[in-house]
Amino acid sequence: MKKILVPTDFSDQAENALKVAAQLARKYNCEIYLLHIIEIPLQEVDPLSSYSNLPEAIYFMKLAHKQFKELKTNDYLEGLVIYENVEFHEIFKSIFHVCKKHDIDLVIMGSNGVSGLKEMLIGSNTEKVVRTSETPVLVVKNEHKTFKVNDFVFASDFKDESKAAYEKAIDFANILKAKIHLLIVNTPNKFVTSATSKKRMTKFSEAFDFSNYTINIYNDLSIEKGIMNFSQSIKADLIGMSTHGRQGISHFFNGSISEDLVNHAKRPVITFKI
Repeated sequence: MKKILVPTDFSDQAENALKVAAQLARKYNCEIYLLHIIEIPLQEVDPLSSYSNLPEAIYFMKLAHKQFKELKTNDYLEGLVIYENVEFHEIFKSIFHVCKKHDIDLVIMGSNGVSGLKEMLIGSNTEKVVRTSETPVLVVKNEHKTFKVNDFVFASDFKDESKAAYEKAIDFANILKAKIHLLIVNTPNKFVTSATSKKRMTKFSEAFDFSNYTINIYNDLSIEKGIMNFSQSIKADLIGMSTHGRQGISHFFNGSISEDLVNHAKRPVITFKI
């Protein structure tokens, strides 16, 4: 892990993410890439001109760099290598572009979550990024004066398609020297016997050269609740999941457990794209 991207709107939630990024960057000698997105209404854009030539864009770009300058005066960023990026696309497109351009290893975002009607109608920027990002996304809800991960829950159905995501989770766990707690949640609607679940998880885990893990089967009313309740029971520091990147009507009907966790879990959540 050498490059960390932190999207920021200069809010308290974004600064919580930056503080975690700063701790990881200092400990593992990483570079930090700050990203601010300027969204210009399409009706104001001349198709023959570029975003960056618009008077509004120039004003907001100068304002962003002024805010970057003020942000970098914080003591917790002293001595770190930090780059500034300003983009004019939608947030998930901007993050995809910057990740590809700079070969980013990890995206860290702040979120306070949304719920109820607001969540149903507009969702959240963080949720969109989790759904679409090819790069692992770590979502931070609160300020962490010391970001330390000892116990890392990785929830999955442990089918073959999740192996690539788990391999990335192992890499992250190795960097942090964390124990992974493999978790499958049994629900009334999707019940699988413990014996069958354990057999599947054992076969899955044996495909990797990694021994610092436990196997856990937890029963609950929903997968989301099971993950959060199990994580609470062992006082986990981090929850990890794979995400399918569903979009459009498929996403609306199928939902996404990883996005629900990003919105509702109190613990940090990291997602890995399948």
